[in-house]
Amino acid sequence: MIVYTVRQHLGRGGGFAFQEARAQKVKVSLTPHVVCAQGRLTATLLTSILAAVLGSLQIGYHTGNINAPAKIIEEFFNHTWRARHNQTISDHSLTLLWSLSVSIKDFGALLGSLGVKFLADSYGRRNSILIVNALSVVGTCLMCASKASESFEVLILGRLVFGLFCGLVMSLNPLYIQEVSPTNLRGAFATLNQVSFALGILVGMVAGLETVLGTEHHWAMMLSLSLVPALAQYLVLPFCPESPRYLLFNRGEESKAEAALLRLRGSTEKVSAELEEMKEEAAHTQTGVTIHEFFKKRRYKQPIIIVLFVNLGSQLSGFNAIINYSTRMFQANFDQAKYLTLGVGAVNVTFTLVAFFLMEKAGRRRLLLTGFISIAVCNLLMTIVDSVLYLAPQLRSLLVLLVFCLISAYELGPGPISWFIAAELFDQPARPIAMAFTSMLNWGGKFVLALLFPPLLKICGEFVYLLFMTMALVAFVFTWFRLPETKGRTFDDIAEEFRGAEEIPLHNKIGFNTFN
Repeated sequence: MIVYTVRQHLGRGGGFAFQEARAQKVKVSLTPHVVCAQGRLTATLLTSILAAVLGSLQIGYHTGNINAPAKIIEEFFNHTWRARHNQTISDHSLTLLWSLSVSIKDFGALLGSLGVKFLADSYGRRNSILIVNALSVVGTCLMCASKASESFEVLILGRLVFGLFCGLVMSLNPLYIQEVSPTNLRGAFATLNQVSFALGILVGMVAGLETVLGTEHHWAMMLSLSLVPALAQYLVLPFCPESPRYLLFNRGEESKAEAALLRLRGSTEKVSAELEEMKEEAAHTQTGVTIHEFFKKRRYKQPIIIVLFVNLGSQLSGFNAIINYSTRMFQANFDQAKYLTLGVGAVNVTFTLVAFFLMEKAGRRRLLLTGFISIAVCNLLMTIVDSVLYLAPQLRSLLVLLVFCLISAYELGPGPISWFIAAELFDQPARPIAMAFTSMLNWGGKFVLALLFPPLLKICGEFVYLLFMTMALVAFVFTWFRLPETKGRTFDDIAEEFRGAEEIPLHNKIGFNTFN
């Protein structure tokens, strides 16, 4: 790294565009793309990533399986209430109780996010994933026991405990995956976490069908199936290496970091180059960051704002409302609404796979912009179509198509990128806090939407989609002006821009800094 004086470097397309501005001393990497670890896929690396994403598979499963059998589980609530109080629960109370049951998982995840930094820094990335997997097992067992105990409170408690697992693992997974992956594959592999999540949603939707396990007699068994990937993770992940960056930066164990890198990369030459790069980064990186320092330091302010807008824009753009309540949304217009919901899950998986293949080609920024503007357009058209549906019932097929388009736009960029972009924007000491912050924003947005969407739909009707459109447009505008491209750049190279240019704004009258 060389320190020299440059003029404020704000450019639209890439590289350094020098403009007339106050000269400043900025640390820059002369050849960031040359020093990038151009790693290849090894069996150990693939096994480590697939073992880690078994956690997000469980989360997706319990997101998708609650949709189709909603009426059956609501009847269980009603039956339990009637047995206790000798009267039927009111429709209003049942709606609130069901909304709580759906959203309590997201609230638990919001609480679980608070423990990410402690676990990740104290026990390591891999070991923390194994520790929190126990919460999944306990939560699932409680959900299964609710029917036998004739207590809907046990079901709600089980979803709360499972929610704690969700908040922790959806931060720990990207953290682990990004730190074990080579730079040129980092974004694509981080997207696999979302692919696994989407696949879990689809499997949950299938399991929840009446023709499968979504019946009065088998819904408790349906809830138990997430134990399979949970146990599989305990069998595989312990044999995968810990994050080399954690071993070097947090534990100071260079020999163990080198050994972990050798297992992951399979080439001594690549290990030596990457280890030297990590040691160089460690030389000018402070040992730790407190939560107070995280929100106070100037170098973190811009990344924090970026993460805030990207995540809230993603979670409040309508996707989660469709995933949680798509069956009810379709029931008003279609007899086989449950099977259309299955189509939602299939589109969801398909476009996470598209994002996986495009992530290292198109880049994070372009996929986010495309996703947000497409989501905004879909929400606007859904409002128009839904408002005239009573005049032209034949337009109901167009409404389904728009729902599928919204899902595909979300998974093309905002869905996967919102979960891992913080890991790329922050340096090593701040990364666990940044991922906890990401998890809180994501799950907080999911919780608010899951809780408020049913009453909002009753109050606003089809115009509720205009609220989602507004959030997507705000996220699009902010992404356009503020978000740097991180594709193909080392962690240190990205962090160096924020460290060395604390006084340089990301945007001025001419354009935004692409950080290329």
